[in-house]
Amino acid sequence: MKILITSTGPNLDAMVDPRFGRTAWFLIIDSETGELLEAIDNQAGQDAAQGAGISAAAMVADKGVKRIYTGRLGPKAMDVINRSGIDVIDGISGSVGQVLARVNDSPGSSTTTQGQQGNSVASGEGMKRQCRGDGKGKGRGRGMGNGRGPCRL
Repeated sequence: MKILITSTGPNLDAMVDPRFGRTAWFLIIDSETGELLEAIDNQAGQDAAQGAGISAAAMVADKGVKRIYTGRLGPKAMDVINRSGIDVIDGISGSVGQVLARVNDSPGSSTTTQGQQGNSVASGEGMKRQCRGDGKGKGRGRGMGNGRGPCRL
């Protein structure tokens, strides 16, 4: 499965960038093999006066990504991601390689988490916990759900 991890650099040794739209790099990785498929420099997003998240979300959808790992995704970008059917795991930190190792080690890592209005994965505790909200988010930029839905560790 194609996944995307926001990154401070163009390789698996870089740290996860906590920003989505203004991340330094987007790394597209094959989660089954761990192969880095593409490293996309996001200088345009970093320099954008506005709309960086929306543009980034549209680009990610065009690349065929199925899941995003990032620190935080804003509400407008999340809207685009929801319509594209892409899963989001936010609250992520550490190196890209560490995240990739946890993705491959976590049971059910390919399970889709969908809320009533699309994907609604709340941050919980980063990779340790994936929680589904009820799709009736409060609009506070943490996904569409309120994080009180069913969780798996």
